[in-house]
Amino acid sequence: MSTTRPYSPGDRGPEPSGASGASAGRQVRRLSFDGESGVVPLARDFARQALYAWGWLPAATADQRAAAEDVLLVVSELVTNACLHAEGPDQLLLGCDKKVIRVEVSDRGTGQPAPRTPHRAGRPGGHGMFIVQRLCLDWGVVRTPGVSGKTVWAELGAPA
Repeated sequence: MSTTRPYSPGDRGPEPSGASGASAGRQVRRLSFDGESGVVPLARDFARQALYAWGWLPAATADQRAAAEDVLLVVSELVTNACLHAEGPDQLLLGCDKKVIRVEVSDRGTGQPAPRTPHRAGRPGGHGMFIVQRLCLDWGVVRTPGVSGKTVWAELGAPA
């Protein structure tokens, strides 16, 4: 898993700034957190609605249900990390095509997310990026030169 590569292999990079809806088979949804409170449950509800719209939910099989739950967990972890280690999230972007769902959380923080090493399963806290790393096909961080903050992205495979 990567924390240095801004895009996964074969990825086209971030969505153009005006992107929304479907584009070449890719569906995109954005949520701005401006002035919102309770952003983690808000993000999970937003992601759940997107999964219903994209046909990931209701899940017909246990594997499909697990894939949808993984997406919701990754959304929760990335938004929580933005709350704990940055100045809170600015935006959540979800992009979906037939093979992959991409989760992007933008914030104004300067830190570099990384799984805590060594990972200590029995201790509280510090599991967020470890969970993301374990559940996702790949993940990384995008920074725009001259702009404060970053976007942490993660990609999960579509259910079979």
